[in-house]
Amino acid sequence: MQTIHPQALAEKQRSETIDLVDVRTPAEFGEVHAVGAVNQPLDSIDPASVQAGRNGRAEEPLYLICKSGSRSAMAVKKFVSQGIENVVSVEGGTSAWDSAGLPVVRGKKAISLERQVRIAAGSLVVIGAALGFFVDPRWIGVSAFVGCGLVFAGVTDTCGMGMMLAKMPWNK
Repeated sequence: MQTIHPQALAEKQRSETIDLVDVRTPAEFGEVHAVGAVNQPLDSIDPASVQAGRNGRAEEPLYLICKSGSRSAMAVKKFVSQGIENVVSVEGGTSAWDSAGLPVVRGKKAISLERQVRIAAGSLVVIGAALGFFVDPRWIGVSAFVGCGLVFAGVTDTCGMGMMLAKMPWNK
């Protein structure tokens, strides 16, 4: 997978037209995004449509960015699986872009998808433990299920809860 440092991409952006697609949720994008980025959320991105809408620039590299680089790497895999090879992930994502002092657009504050996952997972673990202690020991299975899901997410770098939360109305 091809990657590029935010500073190198910003240099390119100063001297030439680039296509930069932010694959985070609309709420995350609205909070802060790199200048020149357009939003195409990972859960609904269609590589063929993105490529078709590039106005004759399909041979030029397409740059993908997210918060930290994980979702843009997943988006690169989607593009490559459809035969679109000239796709580059921005290392460190918008967090690295912003930390480097590169130009961003700021909007209203939103709870990041990563924080939403931590809040939901933690709440389910506490509820499962409490119900297991006070109601019926079988409820402890809720905590075990969430724990297994977190291990799976860590091993595969794919988070089912995150994908589900990304589709919620407050993230649109």
